[in-house]
Amino acid sequence: MTGFSPQPTEVGDQRAEALRAGLADVRERVARACDAAGRDPAEVTVIVVTKFFPASDVRRLAALGVRDMGENRDQEASAKFADVKADTAGLRLHFIGQIQTNKAASVASYADVVHTVDRLKLVTALDRGAAAADRRLRVLVQVDLDPARPAATLGAVATAAASAGPARGGADPADVGGLVAAVQASAALDLLGVMAVAPLGVDPGPAFGRLADVSRAVRAVVPDATWISAGMSGDLEVAIRHGATHLRVGTAILGSRPTLR
Repeated sequence: MTGFSPQPTEVGDQRAEALRAGLADVRERVARACDAAGRDPAEVTVIVVTKFFPASDVRRLAALGVRDMGENRDQEASAKFADVKADTAGLRLHFIGQIQTNKAASVASYADVVHTVDRLKLVTALDRGAAAADRRLRVLVQVDLDPARPAATLGAVATAAASAGPARGGADPADVGGLVAAVQASAALDLLGVMAVAPLGVDPGPAFGRLADVSRAVRAVVPDATWISAGMSGDLEVAIRHGATHLRVGTAILGSRPTLR
């Protein structure tokens, strides 16, 4: 499994040991889920979601071999990673939160991957921001798995967002093709694949199955867009069963989030 490889930490650092234990538990869950699905754990990357946790935890995770971190708020992420990147080599910051258009240039200036491209205006804003920062930005299209969405088409491939439970954000499946085309036409963006959050309160399997359908349709247009970002602490096994390549895991590794200040 990619995403982390635990290394020794200072004796007596109880927080580091707690993080090590969380990482080991998640690693074991991923291995068991991959075995059940007939997949290689090396195909799955764990993104450790550090939102609301301090930069000191990011440094501890980096010392434990974690390279993929997730954040969802521009103000927090930009400050935190400006603090740690100078002395922590090789980190990849995944921005996994919804982005206001007026924040896009800021996010594009430091994020390595944006998982939440959900509208054409955001494609344009991220492209301009990345170009202004003289860098390329890798992105994923977030798909809305709201059960109220009707069946839609992406090119000639029928997709649907029918499952159950409330919406969790993202583009209407009918709009995914347009977003893919816009990213392809951009100057500074590279499409990696698709992302979604399963509906709350129901079996996530049907939703992740639909996301796999969307992924296949996207790959028919952009063969290299192989990422499927799906699955969190509570549903990572189901996501792996449906082909997830990247998991966004916070609580299972870091514990309950601190109270938001």
